[in-house]
Amino acid sequence: MTVVGPFGLSVRDQALEADVQAGLAAVEEGLLEATKSEVPFITEAAQHLVRAGGKRFRPLLVMLAAQFGDPYAPGVVPSAVVVELTHLATLYHDDVMDEAAVRRGVASANTRWGNSVAVLTGDFLFARASHILADLGPEAVRVQAEAFERLVTGQILETAGPQDGRDPVEHYLDVLGGKTGSLVAVSCRFGAMMSGADETVVDVLTQYGERLGVAFQLADDVLDIASDSHESGKTPGTDLREGIPTLPVLRLRERAARLGLAEDVALCELLTSDLSDDARHAEALAALRAHPALEQARRDTVRYAEDARAALAPLPECAAKTALVQLCDAVVHRAG
Repeated sequence: MTVVGPFGLSVRDQALEADVQAGLAAVEEGLLEATKSEVPFITEAAQHLVRAGGKRFRPLLVMLAAQFGDPYAPGVVPSAVVVELTHLATLYHDDVMDEAAVRRGVASANTRWGNSVAVLTGDFLFARASHILADLGPEAVRVQAEAFERLVTGQILETAGPQDGRDPVEHYLDVLGGKTGSLVAVSCRFGAMMSGADETVVDVLTQYGERLGVAFQLADDVLDIASDSHESGKTPGTDLREGIPTLPVLRLRERAARLGLAEDVALCELLTSDLSDDARHAEALAALRAHPALEQARRDTVRYAEDARAALAPLPECAAKTALVQLCDAVVHRAG
């Protein structure tokens, strides 16, 4: 039997399929329950992105990691709700910072209700996540707090930019480790931890999640340039327009500095110009799509996905491990 999940993941094991499907369904119910408020407007705003869908990538990882212990343990589903609520909250805040107009194929909360409501809704989701977390014990609170600190630190470092003399690519990969890798790592950690898996298994899955999270974000960087809004659910080139240097742009700058080719230098200059102009933005997007820097970013994505796959080596062969390996392939396919 086969179930197709996020990124076309195929689970060819009936027991695993049943556990994952049941777990994700319970998470969906938990998300709707956690985003309810006595104030109808808050409920509407808080459920805006929940109802818009999404891949539920982090809850899926919780469910798969829980297979290395007791997948029916009482803390598994609530911990998955916590990581998804945290992720959703960061999306509300990110869209304000990026002035994004579209998220998951619908108008972003800041476009629909304004920046203040979007920020406060994100805060509301953080509060609800913390409420659930409190019932999971002090260790879970500590793990989530450390991950959240890393997430915010990564966002601040991205905003501040690399210090003088620091390689911009290395800086950016550190940023992604905090912004994205931290919460994906916690997803795997919570699933294993809440299921009672052995501590060595918890550590292996945490390392896997960290690397997979970076690969996942690098794939997003590639998609932001290479895809259209129908494929990604977001406006293409959003980071370009806002002047945020993602990996394809950093690889372009690196190449321009190394080789000094006129066309590379010219494209770098275009990317630093005012891309709020739609025609100039379209020109920059088309040029970067055709540039070798985009292919280099794809290779970087593959490298991190392979590192994630390698981290799984100590785990016993089982259906859940196979599914985790397939996720590495699926992340690479997204960037292809």
